[in-house]
Amino acid sequence: MTLVQITKGAQFVNTSSAKIAADDNELQRFVQQTIIDVRQKGDRALVEYTSRFDGVELSSLRVSVSDIQSAEQQIEPKTREIFTQAIKNIRRFHRKQLAKSWQTTYQDGTTLGEVVTPIDRVGIYVPGGKAFYPSTLIMNVLPAQIAGVSSIAVASPPGKNGLPHELVTGICGMLGIDEVYSLGGAQAVAALAFGTKSIPPVYKITGPGNRFVSEAKRQVFGKVGIDSIAGPSEIVVLHDDPSIPLDYLVKDLLTQAEHDEDARVMLITTQKEVAAYVQNRLEEIVPTLPRTKIISKSLQNNGHIILAENVLEGIDILNGIAPEHAEILIKDLSLVSKIRNAGAIFIGRWSTETVGDYFAGPNHTIPTNGAARYASPLSVRDFQKHSSLIHYSKERLFHEGELIAKFAELEDLPAHADAVRQRMLKEP
Repeated sequence: MTLVQITKGAQFVNTSSAKIAADDNELQRFVQQTIIDVRQKGDRALVEYTSRFDGVELSSLRVSVSDIQSAEQQIEPKTREIFTQAIKNIRRFHRKQLAKSWQTTYQDGTTLGEVVTPIDRVGIYVPGGKAFYPSTLIMNVLPAQIAGVSSIAVASPPGKNGLPHELVTGICGMLGIDEVYSLGGAQAVAALAFGTKSIPPVYKITGPGNRFVSEAKRQVFGKVGIDSIAGPSEIVVLHDDPSIPLDYLVKDLLTQAEHDEDARVMLITTQKEVAAYVQNRLEEIVPTLPRTKIISKSLQNNGHIILAENVLEGIDILNGIAPEHAEILIKDLSLVSKIRNAGAIFIGRWSTETVGDYFAGPNHTIPTNGAARYASPLSVRDFQKHSSLIHYSKERLFHEGELIAKFAELEDLPAHADAVRQRMLKEP
């Protein structure tokens, strides 16, 4: 079976939303019961689920400060240097996102504005199990800290030693996070949302996870805020530049295919020979790769090579997909301004998607499954709240009051109108 088929642009049908949005009643029921168990049995349910799914008998849900410090001390100097530079880059980028309170005072004495405050307490989920993601920890903690969040709890699945991965735990130490829990799955989300004897509840949960974690976040939304419901990772490479080495295209497609079997990988090119080369090259090298089974299923199920008539048609297709990652390898870079729907846009031959995952500075928690049509990457703004500030003057109320009262009466809300008119009575 050919790993990736070539499709003409006019024949391409974007089916991702329908596939992922399909109801999974069994998953929903399982997660719902998990949440009920955690709410009813608290810590005992967390211990039981951890034993059942992680094969670990926990004596304590919370990682001790000494274990965090020990993990930090065990980070090799060269590895620590990598993390230190990544943290520097990511912190520098996110500081520019910090919103500040503002207000305007008018001639009549009225003051209007917004009061910007950090969320008091957030929970960050860091995936574990088949893989570990210290980059996820950094990408979630730094914007929360820059926003001024005073209380940050981290939950990550335990390994056989009962602790999250040593690099995840060690980076918590580097970032000054001392509230870390050995918890994964839907039960971790439930514990963060509703709290237990050992875990104080949070007000917002961020961080990606598997389908159980995503479904749990969906079900607790409303009780707490969430960042998004993450779907499988995606990449669209848009190409028409003959100066780009073609193996760049191949390797960049593989960056997403190796994530998981549901990852979506797409090349849009205007050149038939490029489409054929990439198709054949993938056939050659995928069997030689360490994650060949995952990559093969990703490409077979969700891989596409799309042959566009021209770059403008390619951009239209890209905007329709609204991918998580869009790599732009085209001759006329002025056309980048026509890209409206993409979570992150990587421009030019030196901007492989990998630099954004780890080092460049922008956040790698990016909307998936078409959500880039309306959503944005995780940012400092996700950890801030904006309260409207209204300080009316007597002069303005008396000038506008009757209009306001009549507006209220148009909606058949006489008490609203009376509240205004009461203030307009002649003062004693």
